[in-house]
Amino acid sequence: MHAYVLFEHPLNEKMRTWLRMEFLLTQMEAQLPVRDHASALNFFRNASDLLDVFERGEIRTEILKELERQQRKLNSWAEVPGADTHRIRELGTQLRESGSKMMSAPRPGQILREDKLLALVRQRLSIPGGCCSFDLPTLHIWLALPQHVRDEQVEYWQASLEPIKEPLNMLLELIRNAAPLRRQTSLNGFYQDNGEDADLLRLQLPADDGLYPQISGHKSRFAIRFLPLDSERGGVPERLDFELACC
Repeated sequence: MHAYVLFEHPLNEKMRTWLRMEFLLTQMEAQLPVRDHASALNFFRNASDLLDVFERGEIRTEILKELERQQRKLNSWAEVPGADTHRIRELGTQLRESGSKMMSAPRPGQILREDKLLALVRQRLSIPGGCCSFDLPTLHIWLALPQHVRDEQVEYWQASLEPIKEPLNMLLELIRNAAPLRRQTSLNGFYQDNGEDADLLRLQLPADDGLYPQISGHKSRFAIRFLPLDSERGGVPERLDFELACC
């Protein structure tokens, strides 16, 4: 049985930002609970990167616009004969509620940005080895506190991100499910097509082929070039079947 690798490529800046946010939020949870320097630095470094992403553009405004766009899509689906109107109403309610929670919450990342420990760690992250105990005794003593104290602090930080995380996850799920994966064929390692105002490309390849896609383009047109991971000995077949979704 083949193992497959799924690649995702954003076709606009909005989607690029959201995928980075999703990646960083996932990484923040990857080594929880925070028990030592390794898990602490994983958490703090990803939290710091997330705050940097929040600084670029109007994150909350863009998400609200997309929530409204998805609401309009749901309304149009409700008119299709045989549509699951109960599920559509349920999704619409969830979108409205998550939008309201986000609007009434503080600015995304505000709680983390104002935290003194986080601020101290952020200052040292760009320095090689800058979070050693002699450089950052504050972090050293925090890591010596009882586990439940650290857990409560981390849960508080995580909870402060829920108002942005919840609508983000909902939107990404709806966008990803907007189009199914379909079999396509590249010739001599190259494929191009129209994006049809898509936000996201999803591409699936067998893992043991040792190939990866190099994607360029935007919502109206895109091109994919397949390259071997082993650039010296690897090759690309003349005809390569793969699966693609324009979401």
